[in-house]
Amino acid sequence: MAVDPVPLAIPPRVPLVVSQLPPLFAQLPEPFAAAYESEAPWGLLGDALEAVLAALPSSRIDIRLSPDVHLSGDGIVIGAGTRIHPGAVIQGPAWIGRDVEIRPGAYLRGGIWIGDGCVVGASTEIKRAILFPGARAPHLNYVGDSILGAEVNLGAGTILSNFRHDGGEVRVGPLATGRRKLSAVLGDGVLTGCNCVVHPGVVVGCGTQIYPGVQLRSGIYPEKSIVKLRQELEVEPLTP
Repeated sequence: MAVDPVPLAIPPRVPLVVSQLPPLFAQLPEPFAAAYESEAPWGLLGDALEAVLAALPSSRIDIRLSPDVHLSGDGIVIGAGTRIHPGAVIQGPAWIGRDVEIRPGAYLRGGIWIGDGCVVGASTEIKRAILFPGARAPHLNYVGDSILGAEVNLGAGTILSNFRHDGGEVRVGPLATGRRKLSAVLGDGVLTGCNCVVHPGVVVGCGTQIYPGVQLRSGIYPEKSIVKLRQELEVEPLTP
């Protein structure tokens, strides 16, 4: 007699897109705390950032700069203990905190807020971005229209892409942002592997790790997770 198979009890997979954003930041820098909306964290890149930058003095530089560092525009603030290596280009408005390291060839395009203890690496480009204290974009990175939480570390060659080819509104999964340019909001402690590409409209919860080479599509990714890339390699002997 035929017996109907018993269905296996398979636990559901964690969805990549959820209706509510995951935890992102343990503490917000004082200039942004009052303006933060937990369900629209990208809003900090709008009026909140504009207000902070508009309040900057024309120039306040608390370190001695090498003559090979190029500054342009108004509203450039650089805190004590910061090291800026020769060949860096900084356009105002820009707020750079204390004990920051900006390595040779870095290009800071303006509209930026970089917290204490951050690292901006050689040939890294940052545009319209907020880096919370301790965030690091240390090697050949592009950070456009993004927020990096405290102690975020971008692997070498990680690109945070901020613009859709069709010029349309960037959405974060099902959520409208009202922005034409937006890449990523990365929660505290997020780590990316080398050569990751983050597409426009990504939110990643705190403590999550992303494998090297991952193409992170628009969406909402949970906290304290691993985003893996699986690929098959074939190794064959050379023919004479």
